[in-house]
Amino acid sequence: MNENLAPAFSSPAAAVRALGLGEEALRLLVAVDEMGPAFAERAFRYDADASFPFENYDDLRIAGFLKLCVPKRHGGLGADYRAYMLVSQRLGFWCGTTANTFNMHVANSLWTADLVDTLDLSRRQRAEHETRRALHYGRMVEGALYAQPFSEASSAAAGTSPFGTTAKRVDRGFVLDGRKIFASLSGAADFYGVLCTELKARARASRRDTMFVAVSAKAEGLSIVGDWDPLGMRGTVSRTLILKNVFVPDDEQLMPRGIYIQAARRWPHMFMTLTATYLGVMQAAYEFTLRYLRGEIPGISVKRRMYPTKQIAVAEMLVKLELAWAIFLRAVADAKLDPSEEERARALACQFTVMEHCNDVCRLAIRTCGGQSMLKSLPLERYYRDSRCGSLMLPWTAEICMDRLGRSALYRPGETDE
Repeated sequence: MNENLAPAFSSPAAAVRALGLGEEALRLLVAVDEMGPAFAERAFRYDADASFPFENYDDLRIAGFLKLCVPKRHGGLGADYRAYMLVSQRLGFWCGTTANTFNMHVANSLWTADLVDTLDLSRRQRAEHETRRALHYGRMVEGALYAQPFSEASSAAAGTSPFGTTAKRVDRGFVLDGRKIFASLSGAADFYGVLCTELKARARASRRDTMFVAVSAKAEGLSIVGDWDPLGMRGTVSRTLILKNVFVPDDEQLMPRGIYIQAARRWPHMFMTLTATYLGVMQAAYEFTLRYLRGEIPGISVKRRMYPTKQIAVAEMLVKLELAWAIFLRAVADAKLDPSEEERARALACQFTVMEHCNDVCRLAIRTCGGQSMLKSLPLERYYRDSRCGSLMLPWTAEICMDRLGRSALYRPGETDE
């Protein structure tokens, strides 16, 4: 590709340098790019059939990526937040579905490792958590796949009300009841990292009592229902998860009881990880457009780059991609415990920018490449459908991002108009 037209951070090495990472992170990105062409080829079938990318996960498992964010002392690769975000971006470049679902798996180790270690826990909580996460990390090291069903038919996933899925304390564990919609990896995961609300006697349900527990796919009372035939991200297979009187032992807790809400408030960048997937899709659409207009797509050798309208469209796509990369790298570098109000706002702005610009770049790509780009034999129409889903992803949908950005800019903490 002509380097004069390439986005500044299209090179994995450039992104690694921008985040102050080293050779270890670069090797991870090289490994993704070695697997990537096969992922891109299979993506057509997963999309057409709305089927889960099992073969891609076989490759990821062999390469050790299911333990990507498991700490090294537990046998993992020890990738931190910054390294994970770059890995996810490259996965999204090759296959959006794989990156989207991989994000759900990784969250179960990323959230429970260094992130939890920075929070306020008692000595007993830290000791119990260390024992329990060793169990989960051991499974991941052995190749187990974790999901993270998040959404419910309520405002819980947006962070404004308690989760409707409940956990009742019983001897040696909890009994879970509830329903999770859009449960990605349905039928593929070995364990589901379920967010739920602990029921307490004579107390109203509260977000402070949120629990994060792993439910075995083989657990009695767990079932998967409903069809899956969506617009985009079809290979995520995000059906509905039903939990009916499901017993979960104490040791299946992924976080200490009540700590999730502290994490959500003090580590908001934990909810920004899906932006990497869609930045990858955006870059894939841009680079496909360049190759198409240059006559470099197999079977389509006609060059169309000489037309000013095409050149202007490519320039507009490049500007949007550069803007998305710039705010993405800045927001990823900001990620830490207790970020400033400015850094919190930038994370929301990053989520909105990447998700909306991804769809806009894909829209421009289809218009610019023309009629053949609508064919399912080419990836562009899939990029477009996948891209439209990004702004709907909870807990930070595009609308939620704009609502919070506008309000936080106009109101200081505690201010009202009364």
